[in-house]
Amino acid sequence: MADRDNKKQLDKRPASDEEAGLFRRAMNDTKPLQHSKKEPTRRPSAPARARFSRQDEHEVLRDSMLADIDDSETASGDSLRFYRASVGKRTMRKLARGNFSVQNEIDLHGMIISQAKETLHDFIVASSRRGHTCVRIIHGKGLGSGERGPVLKRKVNSWLRQWGQVLAFVSARQVDGGTGAVYVLLQED
Repeated sequence: MADRDNKKQLDKRPASDEEAGLFRRAMNDTKPLQHSKKEPTRRPSAPARARFSRQDEHEVLRDSMLADIDDSETASGDSLRFYRASVGKRTMRKLARGNFSVQNEIDLHGMIISQAKETLHDFIVASSRRGHTCVRIIHGKGLGSGERGPVLKRKVNSWLRQWGQVLAFVSARQVDGGTGAVYVLLQED
């Protein structure tokens, strides 16, 4: 406490002639800063780039109008679930539990909608032709899509319902991607 009081007193006392002289010599070669009366201009930030093109937005709208999606077939939350009348409930339970051997998989992360649709369709057709009965599709949870939500996930949900080779699909078990992936039961070609 006594040291603090002494320090305060030292700081308030005027500088001696010797100290003032030392300070002037040390500052002899310095120049005062130039003050401009203009405020510094700020560079405008680069405009944000859209992650999806206008064409993608139109495709989403068009596909959503064409899709025959019954909301009662979709489980609560963000889990996906769909099956055709020819698929029994026991088969659906086995699919949901991951009891089918996944024979092929595809990851759609980072693809634009048109690319993802074409790639996924080719994958489904090829897998069906090879006799694969169960495949996994990783569509992601849409965490990077901001306010738009899980765009690819919604599109995959819609597309799979439209393609005849698809008998059923359900969100994967947590160890296989959870709600960011689906198991798909295929009809053999």
